[in-house]
Amino acid sequence: MTHVSGRSFLVTGASGALGSRVAARLGAAGAALTLTGRDPDRLAAAARAARAARAAGPAVAAAVLPVDLTLPDAGERAVAAALAAHGGLDGVVHAAGVVAFGPVDALDDDVLDELLLLNTVAPIRLLRAALPQLRASAAAGRGAVVCHISAVVAERALPGMAAYSASKAALTAFDAAAAVELRRAGVRVLDVRPPHTETGLAGRPIVGEAPRLPPGKEPDEVADRIVAAITGGERDVPSTAF
Repeated sequence: MTHVSGRSFLVTGASGALGSRVAARLGAAGAALTLTGRDPDRLAAAARAARAARAAGPAVAAAVLPVDLTLPDAGERAVAAALAAHGGLDGVVHAAGVVAFGPVDALDDDVLDELLLLNTVAPIRLLRAALPQLRASAAAGRGAVVCHISAVVAERALPGMAAYSASKAALTAFDAAAAVELRRAGVRVLDVRPPHTETGLAGRPIVGEAPRLPPGKEPDEVADRIVAAITGGERDVPSTAF
């Protein structure tokens, strides 16, 4: 069991439909939050929602950092913001991501770069930047967790989504190895692979058009499951667990 109340959590993609809901639930449980995203207005709204979610107890502290996670120093900046706001860092939730559709022969370098940078490289860089603080938290007995929100395509790659599938599968593979490496230090790595969820992301691809998809999961349901995995000590949440 991971205690959330009074712990410092950094949530990326907090201006999005899923990240904002995860942040609100962590806030409701009493976590001190640092929220990152690209849209300053939506990020501020997510911070207000996280504060409002706390029905009892001390008010939730929620710092915000508008940042582009594809930049090389973004991970260090996000961790520095969490330390400046809360004096430490106990957990990281990576909920940022982009999607692209189209055949392999239409994939250009810019699209490939953005997919891999945000979906794969950014969470790896962020974990690397956060590790000293997470190790310190674990050593102090506070517990430390990193939750990477991957996707069902990491398990079952789809045609027309080859590069997106690869970016998520690469993150899942990284998590499998990192989880073993960091277990002895007390840092838990949690890989979550939700099925298609109605976040609106499929309607905002960086290129292409989404294929006809069956109705997805409700974001509130998925956010509940993710936070339950964070607090419940889980290490792997496949698509079938939703």
